[in-house]
Amino acid sequence: MTHPTNRRRLRHRIPIKLRHNWKLVALCAAFLAACWGVFGSGTIRPYVTTVQTASADTVTTNLTGTKDLFDTTVAHEVKLTFTDAAYQDMLTEYYASGEKKYVEADLTIDGTRIPSVGVRLKGNSTLMGLTRNGKSRSSGQGGFPGGRPPEGFEPPEGFEPPEGFQPPEGFQPPGGEQPQANGQPNTNGQPNTNGQPETNGRPGGGMFGAQFKAEEPEKLPWLISFDEFVEGRRYQGHTQLAVRPAAMGSTTMLNEALGISVVGAAGEPTQRSTYSSFNVNGRSSTPRLLVEYLDEGYAEDLGDGVLYKSLATGSFVYKGEDQTEYVNDFKQINKIGGKDLQPVIDLVKWVNEASDAEFTAGLADRLDVESFARYLALQNLMVNFDDMAGPGKNYYLWYDSGSKKFTVITWDLNLAFNGDATAGVHDSISMGFGRGRPRQNGQPAQNGQPPQAGQPPQNGQLPQGGQPRGGMTMGHPLKEKFLKNATFKKVYEEQYRNLYNKLLADGSASKLLDNLVSSYKLNNGADTAAIETDAKTLRTFLQTRTESLGSDKAINGT
Repeated sequence: MTHPTNRRRLRHRIPIKLRHNWKLVALCAAFLAACWGVFGSGTIRPYVTTVQTASADTVTTNLTGTKDLFDTTVAHEVKLTFTDAAYQDMLTEYYASGEKKYVEADLTIDGTRIPSVGVRLKGNSTLMGLTRNGKSRSSGQGGFPGGRPPEGFEPPEGFEPPEGFQPPEGFQPPGGEQPQANGQPNTNGQPNTNGQPETNGRPGGGMFGAQFKAEEPEKLPWLISFDEFVEGRRYQGHTQLAVRPAAMGSTTMLNEALGISVVGAAGEPTQRSTYSSFNVNGRSSTPRLLVEYLDEGYAEDLGDGVLYKSLATGSFVYKGEDQTEYVNDFKQINKIGGKDLQPVIDLVKWVNEASDAEFTAGLADRLDVESFARYLALQNLMVNFDDMAGPGKNYYLWYDSGSKKFTVITWDLNLAFNGDATAGVHDSISMGFGRGRPRQNGQPAQNGQPPQAGQPPQNGQLPQGGQPRGGMTMGHPLKEKFLKNATFKKVYEEQYRNLYNKLLADGSASKLLDNLVSSYKLNNGADTAAIETDAKTLRTFLQTRTESLGSDKAINGT
């Protein structure tokens, strides 16, 4: 049986006319099968040439709109309209198979009407908190399939879940106490009488505290496709646009917006984002964060090359030269039919098989080393657990056709600026919440100050030096080999010092935060209290991060 994810990915790559005339195609396929039975069964081996005879990226219409979509100095307005029947059919398909089916909808962006766009649900763990008529698709609690956390899962030191977080069934943090949404344990460590752990009276919730109702489509995470039903159409060069959720412990997604801005200020490839009022079938929400999707248009802006997305279902393991073995590992974004996965396969093979000496000597021929060092430094600086080594395997690979080198591109920063704000330059970042709350012996530090340097580890927490600081960690061969290598470790530290001075020491990140707050407030429905609360938390985080990193010997040289 073909996996639903594979079916979905394949269907989106098939031209629209072909999808709409599938019966004719099926008839032709049956005829060819009959011919095969009559004339023989000779082996046919497919090859992809480097000469592109037809492009799936052909643009027939590029709508200009009335405003630059990602101009953060002006207000924006997005309206979606679709039939309830189509919406219910989409939900039924998702609940039955997990497939995120596109719904045909009419879209208006800043006054420009765009008929027949495709919209679908977006996210994996994010959608684990989705309920329909009060029922969740997930078979367990807390967003973990089966109601159980992954093997090896442990809450981070001083775990304080955000409001609305639902612990999974059977989840026992150290000490056996059940965490609550307000950070306080049950007095008896037992769930309530209805069998559901208390979360301020709200059952359910996704892995990271997201709670959505199908009856409130204006709050759901969406992916908008401009060319799903109208082939070759783009909006300001984009084929897709992400609408981030109005939940996840924060209705403003300010941490993600700040992360995107920080990566851009570092000079690394990033997405653009902006806030916009958002309306679905007449239902309005607070302003939503619109995020640029890394699509064909994004790849064209990068130059001459191929963009690949790492998939959450995949790995960075060499599986041989058969490209079909990697369909769950990487998705090619552009130049489909002209280029293929071979450059990625070559990189995976080499990274996994190269000796330490070969890795040191040959990495610069295959990867932009300084850019990768900045990528790793940024993930640590932003305390982003879910990077290329996290459970979501969130990154893209850009292969430059001229230099024959790869660049790693940041993707999905909704968990940035969470966790331990005192993590060091060489600490592994683990899953954590309680952003802006530096810890001291498992308790919040006084006056927002980090623990004093030179103190022995307390409660099992290890000092700086490359060891995990509690919680669930994952891994990635390229990241691990790079940071363990003495030569590249120096490059990493050098780039980290530069970023620290550029982004934190001079207050640039705080200024970016102020600009984002102002941008949010421009839009209709802005929740001023919510944005100010989130901004205050992030300012505390940035202050603590600046002070803590400033005392790190990799930064100050002492």
